[in-house]
Amino acid sequence: QVQLLESGGGLVQAGGSLRLSCAATGYGFDKYAMGWFRQAPGKEREFVAAIGWSGTGTKYADSVKGRFTISRDNVKNTVTLQMSGLKSEDTGKYYCAADLGFGDNWYEGDVLGAWGPGTQVTVSS
Repeated sequence: QVQLLESGGGLVQAGGSLRLSCAATGYGFDKYAMGWFRQAPGKEREFVAAIGWSGTGTKYADSVKGRFTISRDNVKNTVTLQMSGLKSEDTGKYYCAADLGFGDNWYEGDVLGAWGPGTQVTVSS
């Protein structure tokens, strides 16, 4: 199983960019689909983006399509979320997640592999 740790969060102005990274330790990173979720205060956690085992398949929430890009490096065992055109509604705690499957379970938040502790992103308007 993998253990996950996010980094790269912070405070950014609306319209700006931010890059989140997730470092995985443990065994079998390339056997896991990876993704990101976020949770704003008072709201439920929501799916943001996911990427398949080899990096050729991706999924995005409609709210971030065209603004966010997910990628992975199976040599460095990292997954990255490049965020641009940030809006105040992108504010929240962002969590890295891993799962052996790469189906609709990601849209439903049904991810059973591993979760990181999260990193805070705050977008000021």
